[in-house]
Amino acid sequence: RIKKHRPLEGTIKRLTIWRDGTGVWFACFSVEVEERTLPSSDVAVGIDVGLESFVTLSNGEVVENPRFFKRDQKRLAKLSRQISESPIGSDRRANKRRAHQKVWKKITNRRSDFAHKLSRQVVNRFGIICVEDLKIRQMMDGNFRSMNRSISDAAWGQFLQFTSYKAEEAGRMFMEVNPKNTSQICSGCGEMVPKGLGDRTHSCPHCGFTSSRDHNASLNILRRGLASLAKSGEAA
Repeated sequence: RIKKHRPLEGTIKRLTIWRDGTGVWFACFSVEVEERTLPSSDVAVGIDVGLESFVTLSNGEVVENPRFFKRDQKRLAKLSRQISESPIGSDRRANKRRAHQKVWKKITNRRSDFAHKLSRQVVNRFGIICVEDLKIRQMMDGNFRSMNRSISDAAWGQFLQFTSYKAEEAGRMFMEVNPKNTSQICSGCGEMVPKGLGDRTHSCPHCGFTSSRDHNASLNILRRGLASLAKSGEAA
């Protein structure tokens, strides 16, 4: 007996069966299907990822950060205490360890499901997708070390990776741009408007343009992506 997530389409080429660390078995079918293409689109978007909001689009749309780890943080802490208090080699310790693994697995599954669905929506809607070329590992080892847990929970890298390969399959353009000063430069006039990490609003004293910090950054990301395409002769 299995939980069948969706009907099988195409010709089955391979079946892989495995068991994860929590003891759950999975059957993964690899199938051959006809190439599927999306309708062409020249709609471009800039995407800024963040912690306050998961992503902010250059058209003003905002997707809130689901914070999957924070939702189950207390449960994980309680199970960790119970594991450490249980005698080594006891059945209780083994049961609590499995329960701890199951909670982590649920967090991982929710995070992956969220990234898959959001990346699919983005690729379906936009023909040119511009994002920051983030060095996430360097960020976690550098000036943003105090936010490591939040950055890891947000899983920007997973979302960007999913968006990248889905865009390639669909024939979309996926552009990574230099992230330097995208939140500091005014998208209205191009002047520098310095901000600290706690400043969530962009208000330009030069041209008067005001928006959220993340929306301003997404507009700069879009502009850099389109400028790069125009420079390479791929788009006007």
